[in-house]
Amino acid sequence: MNSLRLLISDSHDPWFNLAVEECIFREMTTQKILFLWRNAETVVIGQSQNPWKECNTRRMEQDGIRLARRSSGGGAVFHDLGNTCFTFMAGKPGYDKSVSTGIILQALKNVGIDASASGRNDLVIETADGIRKISGSAYRETQDRAFHHGTLLLNADLNRLVDYLNPDPKKLQAKGITSVRSRVANLAEFVPEIDHQQICEAIIEAFFTHYGETAQPEVISPDVFPDLPDFEKQFAKQSSWEWNFGKAPAFSHLLSERFIWGGVDIFFDVDKGKITRAQVFTDSLNPAPLQALAQMLVGCVYRSEWVAACCEPLLLQYPQQAVELNELRLWLWDTIK
Repeated sequence: MNSLRLLISDSHDPWFNLAVEECIFREMTTQKILFLWRNAETVVIGQSQNPWKECNTRRMEQDGIRLARRSSGGGAVFHDLGNTCFTFMAGKPGYDKSVSTGIILQALKNVGIDASASGRNDLVIETADGIRKISGSAYRETQDRAFHHGTLLLNADLNRLVDYLNPDPKKLQAKGITSVRSRVANLAEFVPEIDHQQICEAIIEAFFTHYGETAQPEVISPDVFPDLPDFEKQFAKQSSWEWNFGKAPAFSHLLSERFIWGGVDIFFDVDKGKITRAQVFTDSLNPAPLQALAQMLVGCVYRSEWVAACCEPLLLQYPQQAVELNELRLWLWDTIK
């Protein structure tokens, strides 16, 4: 049996690609695997990150940007078709992340880019303006296997990266992992003609050269679900709100607003995407419906439509304050994602 395996995804769906990666990782044996892929506009967060802290979730929803949680650690990144993603997998004890890093560095050298590895899992280029980051990586290990995956910035829209990775100014006290943002650069600044196909060919060549053998590429298409064990189930998980949002670490969130009829502060404790505690503070002349709202919010999914829906029974219970409660409901809908 060939000791190498090469997979190339034709899909730009982040949930599809991450599901493929997970299924390949689970079924792999002793082969050394290279998987090449890229995602359309997506914010990808680490396994233990809080999307409400890391991302501008409201703007992402408005602009149709997906959120995808990966199974490895590390920080939040923005993917578009100007990124090329790679995954190296191997069994233990043969796995060595320095080997895969070396393959990527050799591939870059083959297209005329002299890069080096930096401390925090990054690849960088030294320029007249200082060190610029061109690639970030993350890792995952189990008892008998491991993978190294990362991205190469080819001609990504770096302005959009800033748009979606700067959260709204909310008072979040997070217990999750906060991303470290670095100064980044596109490879197209140094090799203007570079594209996804070219860098993939360079990575494949460096992969084959390092191991001294080749493998036929297996093209994975989104038109037909891959013939991988439990792929449909994994894809459903990868694309679910429960995985992408609900797996967020516990955090607290304070919303504050002043209306004509009074000021409102709502304090949430959120765990696994659900509100576990809510307190409402107000100088409204009739605080009773707001106090009732605090009780109704406990157990509610931390999504705008769910939280706003908690106001609806109060409209029937307190019809004389319907105007105020409608204002509160619309504010919650607009503020929470």
